[in-house]
Amino acid sequence: MRKICFATNNQHKVTEVWQLLKPDFLILSLKDIQCFEELPETKDTLEANALQKAEYVLNNYKTPCFADDSGLEVYALNNEPGVYSARYAGLQRSSDDNMNLLLEKLKNVKDRRARFRSIIALIGLGETQLFEGIIEGEIMYERKGTGGFGYDPIFKPLHSTKTFAEMTLEEKNALSHRAIAVGKLVDYLGKL
Repeated sequence: MRKICFATNNQHKVTEVWQLLKPDFLILSLKDIQCFEELPETKDTLEANALQKAEYVLNNYKTPCFADDSGLEVYALNNEPGVYSARYAGLQRSSDDNMNLLLEKLKNVKDRRARFRSIIALIGLGETQLFEGIIEGEIMYERKGTGGFGYDPIFKPLHSTKTFAEMTLEEKNALSHRAIAVGKLVDYLGKL
């Protein structure tokens, strides 16, 4: 079993990814490697943020790792909130505040098309690699479901009757942007 750090403090993400990688990999969280500080996320693209976080862990904890950055991109809002998805409504990083702001901005907008995009940066196991996952969908007019996290209650993937928040973890993992990116990561790791 290979050990690799997922550079995040978000236990929801760790659980989602662990479901996709077991039993071949043991996913170490930041807590597991005794990293308790906030990772830097100061770049203006998902790719650059993912790399920045992964490099920080490798340089400071000497552990192979992967880091992700994900964003919700709403076409009618010029791809907002994008790289600022977690702090869209402010530095308090409140999912409720973020959803309220987004729904307010879309109040009179008919075009509700959006996509979730996830980038995973892998370093410490040969050449640096980037993996992208995208899921197209739309923003609902109101919240539906109690599962998931972030914008899940207002995002409904294309060809689905449920929002991410109405899905089981297994249903979401079968089609989420992160699952797509992690699938590419797993394929790559399997060839090492």
